[in-house]
Amino acid sequence: MAYLFTSESVSEGHPDKVADQISDAILDALLSDDPKSRVAVETMVTTGLVVLSGEVSTDAYADVREIAREVIRDIGYTDPRLRFDADSCGVLSSIHEQSPDISQGVDGTSEQGAGDQGLMFGYANRETDVLMPMAIMYAHRLVRELAHIRKETDLMPYLRPDSKSQVTVEYDDDRRTPRRVHTIVVSTQHDEGVSQSEIKRDIREHLLPRVIADDMLDDDVILHVNPTGRFVIGGPHGDTGLTGRKIIVDTYGGKGAHGGGAFSGKDPSKVDRSATYAARHVAKNLVAADLCDEALVQVAYAIGVAEPVSIDVNTNGTGKLTDDQLTNLVRDHFELSPTAIIDRLDLMRPMYRKTAAYGHFGRDTFPWEKTNYVDALKHAAKQLA
Repeated sequence: MAYLFTSESVSEGHPDKVADQISDAILDALLSDDPKSRVAVETMVTTGLVVLSGEVSTDAYADVREIAREVIRDIGYTDPRLRFDADSCGVLSSIHEQSPDISQGVDGTSEQGAGDQGLMFGYANRETDVLMPMAIMYAHRLVRELAHIRKETDLMPYLRPDSKSQVTVEYDDDRRTPRRVHTIVVSTQHDEGVSQSEIKRDIREHLLPRVIADDMLDDDVILHVNPTGRFVIGGPHGDTGLTGRKIIVDTYGGKGAHGGGAFSGKDPSKVDRSATYAARHVAKNLVAADLCDEALVQVAYAIGVAEPVSIDVNTNGTGKLTDDQLTNLVRDHFELSPTAIIDRLDLMRPMYRKTAAYGHFGRDTFPWEKTNYVDALKHAAKQLA
């Protein structure tokens, strides 16, 4: 029996992603004026309303209400008929100062402590050229390209901002080598009056060829488009959106593991975010250095303590060295205190709005995707072989 694995993604217009983008846009604005800002901003979006809450410690000022409207406008919620639009929605803010009990353990220089306890994972494998699992990358690219078609072309003029995708990949008997795309699900919000047969035809003709490689797409692929038969009501009017509810979409689509912490709205002192980025950086460099075909890296922290309480590498039997040896290589080559991570990856700058839709990993514009430790890891591995 064939081995199948499925991952999903959602578009920038999905209500949870609207919330994520607003939270990260506020973070970016504060970091722009004060790179030492401590930020934890949560957003809720629903019919005609945005609610902002959370804790901030900063010398910067940001017009958070206008930032929220700009994000909503940029996504494409500009039509009052959607019952959630940039100009008419209410925006309420209850953002307040960060607890001094937290800040006293986090603020510092070389020994800045972790902003919270927790465990974080990074993952990489050889399924794609960006060393990410294939199912999640195709799922991201489907909804991202659908948004591009909606915003930049006239190919599908009936599209509205909210959409979701799901991709099932069939593997060879080794359960590691993708053979073909088995099933694709696309659900996209649309105007009244368009037939589902037209939407499905356009998805097949205009979307799939732009995203799925020819050698992965065959005539036997199962395609479901708007399986309920209608998707007119959507976005925050259809479902309330909250920051941090798409953590599997944000990471590896269910491959590897997840420590449970969300990213958006959090400054890099929060190891939920920065240490997860660092763990991806480590995992990707291990695979890129040809030390393994798959790497799952775990790090864990105690609040207010700089050094991780544990580091672990699991290669699922694909390592050229033992997992213990690779773990020791990681300890020797990657400083994983919050300060070291922030400095190495240059995280105290405004770049987070871009992460808040279509995945935080597998996109080479982000510093944690660099494979700049490959040579050092290869050299060190030779000494152990």
